[in-house]
Amino acid sequence: MTPTRKKRLILISLVVMGVGVATAIFLTAFKDNMMFFKSPTEVSQNDFPENRSFRLGGMVKEGSLQRIDNSLKIRFSVTDYGADVQVEYEGILPDLFREGQGVVTIGQMREDNVFAAEEVLAKHDENYMPPEVSNILQTEAQQ
Repeated sequence: MTPTRKKRLILISLVVMGVGVATAIFLTAFKDNMMFFKSPTEVSQNDFPENRSFRLGGMVKEGSLQRIDNSLKIRFSVTDYGADVQVEYEGILPDLFREGQGVVTIGQMREDNVFAAEEVLAKHDENYMPPEVSNILQTEAQQ
């Protein structure tokens, strides 16, 4: 093999290895930042990532809203009309948050089967419902 070909082969090998390493780093970062969306039915069947944040969506169950006195802590249930999940959140809720409306929460399940929400997102106009919530509610209604 001539020295020119040897140099080209080494250069091509280094480029291929560099692309492989960059792809591996990208895929690892993408996996770590991926956030799953789960319905109350899936959560009640223990189909959720453990020790990781995920999104829980559905409707705020009528009559489930409980405010804890002298704090910003609130408890409510999220339902997809097939199952309910108890959610606990401490903070200021969105203005449009209320019972009977679509909601998406971000957080983790605790060992006591309560979803500890870090963020609560409510619908922002009268016609909007998050696509994931709409799909889940349609699936539950058909069953």
